[in-house]
Amino acid sequence: MTHLSKGEKAPDFKDLPTDGDGTVSLGDFKGRMLVLYFYPKDDTSGCTKEACAFEANLKSLDNCGVSVVGVSKDSVKKHDKFKEKYNLSLPLISDEETDLCERYGVWKEKSMYGRSYMGIERSTFLIDGDGTIQRVWPKVKVNGHVEDVLEAVKQAKAA
Repeated sequence: MTHLSKGEKAPDFKDLPTDGDGTVSLGDFKGRMLVLYFYPKDDTSGCTKEACAFEANLKSLDNCGVSVVGVSKDSVKKHDKFKEKYNLSLPLISDEETDLCERYGVWKEKSMYGRSYMGIERSTFLIDGDGTIQRVWPKVKVNGHVEDVLEAVKQAKAA
């Protein structure tokens, strides 16, 4: 499946498990913008840097009316440890069956050291309060990414 595009309806999700034995649904963000970011694995260097960058900018994003939710294949228990270790407050969805990843087109064939495997392609989606995708960042490079997202949020708010 290819990535979703700007203007498409974001695939709905309901009651997905999060850290802290919570659940989250796309409908929870009705009327509010959502940054839904997919990342490969808790407590790895790039994923930690990305999560900490979003965490550092949560107040700015919240002031713009934007919520942030991370998604990986890690278990709820791993999310709890990851959040505690780095003092993260943003919710993290556990997508162990990769259903959400597949519906958002981020479950891809990857390769490392000549070996092919399936994994999450680091990607971010900016979804408006009506559930429409406003911006997609495929194959995210962590450095400067959160600043790009913040700039896109400000542009979307101004439009």
